[in-house]
Amino acid sequence: MRKHKNTYVALLLSTIVLGQAAGGIAAPSSEAAGTTPAAATATVKINPIQLGQGVTAALEDVNIWPQTGGNILAYTLKLSNNGSSSANLVHYFPRIVTPGGSAIPANPVTADALKKKVGAKDSLRVTYYVNVGQTTSLQGMKIAMYVWDAKAKGYLKNAGSLAIPAGYSTAAERGKILSTAMNDIPVTASADSLQLYKFSGKVYAKVGLSITNKGSKVLNEAGYTPYLQTASGTSFELTVNSAQAGYKIQPQEKKSIYYLAEIPAALNTNNMKLQFTQKDETLKLELPKMSFKLPVASTPNFVVGPSAVKKVGINSNTVEMQLVNASVYSEDAHGVWSFQLRLKNAGNKAVTLPNYELAVKSIKGTAFPVNAKALSGLTLKPLETKVVPLTVQVPLEVEQAGLQLQMIEAVSATETAGPTTGPTTGPTTGETAGTPGTVTAAAPKLIFPVAYFTIPYALRADVQKGEVYNRTNQFGSFSYNLTSLQRYPWKDDDIVMAKLNITNTQSVTLTLPELTGAIKLGTNDLAATTDLLIDKEAATLAPGKSAEIVVMSKVPYTEEFENVRINLFSTVNTEKVPFLDLSMSNSLNAIDNIDRGGTYKISGKGKNANVQESRTTVYEGINSKIVYTELLISSQEKRQSKMARLQAYYRTKDGQFFDAKPNQPDNAATPGGMQLVSFWAKLPKTASAEDISLVLGSGVTGNKLSESGQEATGFINASALLLTPKTTAPAGNLTKIAFFPYNLSVINSEGRLLELNDTINIVMTYDLTRDNSIDSGDLEHKLVLRMTDPYGVSQDKVLTIGTDLTEGNSNTFSMSFSKNLYTKLKGGTYKLTLFDEFQGERQELGGQVFNLFIDRQLITQKDTNAK
Repeated sequence: MRKHKNTYVALLLSTIVLGQAAGGIAAPSSEAAGTTPAAATATVKINPIQLGQGVTAALEDVNIWPQTGGNILAYTLKLSNNGSSSANLVHYFPRIVTPGGSAIPANPVTADALKKKVGAKDSLRVTYYVNVGQTTSLQGMKIAMYVWDAKAKGYLKNAGSLAIPAGYSTAAERGKILSTAMNDIPVTASADSLQLYKFSGKVYAKVGLSITNKGSKVLNEAGYTPYLQTASGTSFELTVNSAQAGYKIQPQEKKSIYYLAEIPAALNTNNMKLQFTQKDETLKLELPKMSFKLPVASTPNFVVGPSAVKKVGINSNTVEMQLVNASVYSEDAHGVWSFQLRLKNAGNKAVTLPNYELAVKSIKGTAFPVNAKALSGLTLKPLETKVVPLTVQVPLEVEQAGLQLQMIEAVSATETAGPTTGPTTGPTTGETAGTPGTVTAAAPKLIFPVAYFTIPYALRADVQKGEVYNRTNQFGSFSYNLTSLQRYPWKDDDIVMAKLNITNTQSVTLTLPELTGAIKLGTNDLAATTDLLIDKEAATLAPGKSAEIVVMSKVPYTEEFENVRINLFSTVNTEKVPFLDLSMSNSLNAIDNIDRGGTYKISGKGKNANVQESRTTVYEGINSKIVYTELLISSQEKRQSKMARLQAYYRTKDGQFFDAKPNQPDNAATPGGMQLVSFWAKLPKTASAEDISLVLGSGVTGNKLSESGQEATGFINASALLLTPKTTAPAGNLTKIAFFPYNLSVINSEGRLLELNDTINIVMTYDLTRDNSIDSGDLEHKLVLRMTDPYGVSQDKVLTIGTDLTEGNSNTFSMSFSKNLYTKLKGGTYKLTLFDEFQGERQELGGQVFNLFIDRQLITQKDTNAK
């Protein structure tokens, strides 16, 4: 028994009326609304049979279809009752009479089995079926009608016969429009085309059928099965085009439906027809329904020339397809191709693309698959245009010129079907499979070419800095330009940074996707360590607006490379969706130099500020030196905001780089306010600080600007600020000592020593003020006070501001210094010297000498006697 399944057939209906002429079988009509009818085949009239008083029977439809258990003949009678009372159908008995004279009783199909009466002044149609064994022709067949008659022999009276005319065709003639009904909805239908496709050594047939809904209700998909049938009777079950599965036809709407099947390569395709059957589930039979003689088969040309537009019909809509922006570059023994498929829905209804398979095919026939997920299932609104980017790698050993992009539609076929009359006994003339009455098994998957796009050979040109390029992709249209490509140090590596500017060139908003970046330097793929920075709020661009994208990665500082490739993409359900791919030669921008006293500008939402050098000094050590720089950041914001976290390197005149350690306040800067940021680095004693620069930039952590408390993983927007190192000249006294952000003034100091004692007590009177106009945070400096005694011996004490020294005027600070030698002092002076200590190295701020007072002890008579 042959297996059956529901196929995606929509013009197949529960009731189909092949003849419209009252009282007889009619050849298919050529009329259609709004169409000039072609010359119609002459209608063959068969007079109705009188069954009883006022009751007649007319033959309207007859067909035959091969079955495994015997061929099934089906026909439809129109029973009309002009009487004044109902006519009971149980009184009428139709039979098929074969040319040999055998009379075979006919039974109603399941759908009509419950029809029992014809009402007065009414009519109804009843479809009957008969198993006619191995008979395959209608020639010589007739339908005899018997009526219950109690007086007749055997109680049945022969009321007459309806003979099938010689030469009657069950199929609509080529080019003719058939007026019929589907699901009780009037329609017109015609078979428009038969096309043969050859692909991968196989041959496929595509049958086109157009149908117009002439009724007032929506015509839904119905459960009919279509077959492609040869002149000798071999049949191939067809599968509806996947894009049209479950289609609906609105009232007065016309649609073209396409059916597909694989056929033998040597099959004789002359005089083929499209046959529909309907499954009677109760009877487990296929009943023959409408059929059409097909036009002469044609073989379409699928090759699409360079930049040409291919028009593809999808669900009665026209979609224009065009291959654009093809280019190739060589990488790792492959030609890396990128191109775009431009799609436009030229129709007035939304359309969803079917599942396509894409491959790039070489001149010699080698095919390289192309990921088509972004294309398959894509929905286009009326008049909407979308661009789908595609990439493929073709080995360089394959000729790169003359490639084609093959677009193939893959359709799941119906379940395998077996023969209806037993095993195949051998091919007929011109056919390779099946005998009359045989249904050939359908392939599990049908492959149909849609287009072969010619890919023009074009080498991808390198992007030049400053040049503006236009691009359209699935996200919209925009221009881009490479504004900077830099390389500068970071820790043990170098940073390679590219800065791109994206401008919306369309008249509507452009929304950038969430992008990921990948950098490739020569053959070194740095995708895993590439970071991309973009202001998320700038990702939605109004017409004419721009956004800046920074892509950066690290590379060993000894690495050399000749070219740079940058790939920007988004990720949707683990699939990479290309956004922009470009390459350039290793033409690095030199780091911008800022003259002494110049300004480094920071730009960005909430980060706008100017940076200038406040002071740079060198702490000379025994084996090394420390270069120390203070910068003033002036906020240019109108609201309180946190400034960019700065990172820097010192660069000497001879090109050596030294990591500069930052110290920056965590507080947000007030509008127009200033903050002090310091950097320092330890240099070898032999390194020159002359013409030293600070390579400065905004710190980043991953793919974001660094925030307070985060460790920076790099920095961007680097510029080299030429510094002015100055040696701090010690002040000759302590009346005005600058120790940022403090100013210390020693008003007086008094040292006193009790005669014969070992401790000098010193009281220092001072003023201490703080400059609160600049937010400096903790600068990690120490204020060291050195006391040099009359013997020239020094002792140091670290002064802690806030405990040892407090802000205010005329404050006093007391301290003591002890030595055994002091017991012999008779007077003299001492010197107080202030030092700025940083990271263990010191600079003298100033010093001043003060008198030491000796307090005499009172000597008593007892003491004198003792002496």
